[in-house]
Amino acid sequence: MRRVWAPLLVVLLLAACGPHTPSAVAPGSRHIDVSSPDLVAFKSHTDIPDCPKVPAAVVDGGMPSVTIPCLGGGRAVDVAGLRGPMIVNFWASWCGDCIKEMPALASYAHSQSAVKVVGIDILDTGPGAALQLAKRSQVGYPLMADPEGNLDHASPLPHLPGLPFTAFVDASGKIVHYESGAMKTEADVVAAAQKYLGAGG
Repeated sequence: MRRVWAPLLVVLLLAACGPHTPSAVAPGSRHIDVSSPDLVAFKSHTDIPDCPKVPAAVVDGGMPSVTIPCLGGGRAVDVAGLRGPMIVNFWASWCGDCIKEMPALASYAHSQSAVKVVGIDILDTGPGAALQLAKRSQVGYPLMADPEGNLDHASPLPHLPGLPFTAFVDASGKIVHYESGAMKTEADVVAAAQKYLGAGG
């Protein structure tokens, strides 16, 4: 019975998707297209801005020099060029704590401008689900994608112990702190920004 019902369940789930729902990407795909036309179209109906234009210079102790695409289309970003004060949040659509954390980050980003927020959707084979989550969470900050996990263990970042994972980057581009675990309220984000970046309260 399980084998009979499993394909039917997949069909029913796909049928429930609306006309503006991005198509899913099969788990285990070697190449994940995070800027397909349907994803670009979906992103255009959200508040998610284009990814930032960053300097080419690498900073000692800063983010690794790895170029990743913008989720839902837009310019690719060499994350070594990210400058703060900034919260760099690693997340995925399949991560339960990321789902809880994202609205808090979105609210924080909307409420102040002293600290920038960017998100990196990592090791996620479902860019459509990722964009849907971001839209539901009212994200208004840039989102990049690293479906192959190239930033995992890219020095000075550690092997990501779990998601969500957050790096705090100062104005010079140096990572001043990183940690795993969710900031589940806007107050949690405010406290972390003040503690590690001295701004954004």
